[in-house]
Amino acid sequence: MVITRISPEEVLRIACKTSGLPPHAATVTAEPLLAAVVRRVAGTLCPCSPSTLTSAVLDGLQHLSSSSNDLAKQLDTIVERLIVIGDLLELSQVTIDDSNVKGTWVFIAPPSFVERPGGSVVVTGISPDEATPLPGSLNARVQHDGVTRIIHPLPSENLSAILRDLGFVELSKKHWLHAPARESAQTHRDDMLRRLRELPPSGSVDELLILDPATDVTHYRSRWVTPTDQTGHFVARRPQAYGSPIWGFAMVTAGEATQFLDFPLKAKAFRGCDAAWHLQMAIDASRGTPQRYRCRQTTEGPCLDFYSPLPLWAERRLGVLGRSHEAAMCLLSYVLPDRELATEESFLQDRLWLARLDIS
Repeated sequence: MVITRISPEEVLRIACKTSGLPPHAATVTAEPLLAAVVRRVAGTLCPCSPSTLTSAVLDGLQHLSSSSNDLAKQLDTIVERLIVIGDLLELSQVTIDDSNVKGTWVFIAPPSFVERPGGSVVVTGISPDEATPLPGSLNARVQHDGVTRIIHPLPSENLSAILRDLGFVELSKKHWLHAPARESAQTHRDDMLRRLRELPPSGSVDELLILDPATDVTHYRSRWVTPTDQTGHFVARRPQAYGSPIWGFAMVTAGEATQFLDFPLKAKAFRGCDAAWHLQMAIDASRGTPQRYRCRQTTEGPCLDFYSPLPLWAERRLGVLGRSHEAAMCLLSYVLPDRELATEESFLQDRLWLARLDIS
């Protein structure tokens, strides 16, 4: 038996070929390759916590990267984006009769698809026993846009019918893009404030972080602060013994939490972070300082830039209608077809209470 030593570059080329990815994705920082590796590991490990998933992938890739810290951060982002696109599901999105399952665990979604305007489809889901649930003929046609997998139909081809025959679940856009009921920013904020005030005192919360609405709405990360002498109600995060900090809405007096409403709310299908981000948008708009988005022209079409995270249901909508774009001086960007721009700007202003930022 002869053992041959191969280079890291050859390992990445083999991984790309096995996953059906184009050769140019054979770098350890390429999103399509990292997403494919995370899906493959998730098929074996899930259900598990996101940190368990990223740690397992990092163990396998650490000798292929010069910076494990940067790779770990990128893997955290990849897992988050796979949740957004629907390859991974959180506990609130599944039904399971197992008392041992942790609330912070993620599950693999079954092979599914959602049809986009124009007939192309977004493929979601993971096959636990295969690198991809698609047959080779279709897998070769997949267009990889970051973590998103898109297939365009051939002339006279009924792509949806083919995928249904292969056992894929068709997701209706109404179900997949389910959003909260339309209401004003003031109404949404007041409803959450009422829920918060109905709670008993919470007592002191160590290591509390609050999202300060008095800070610049275009600098999301710097808005998170440790309370000192603030008084008021704030979107917040509090630590827990195991797992990620809990999202919520806090009443703070002289820098100390007196009440804390945990997110997600019971009987609500939205994630805790989504509820918090949506509420902060309502708070900012109610204060007369709405969060902003920017519209700029690119060679691929109009591009919308966002300075704060978007709830899952809003980002999925942009992913179905358009495609992700390299972010420029912002958190995330999406390119949209010209014909969809006016409708989507109205959606952002009406449902997320955002205001357009003048580039000048």
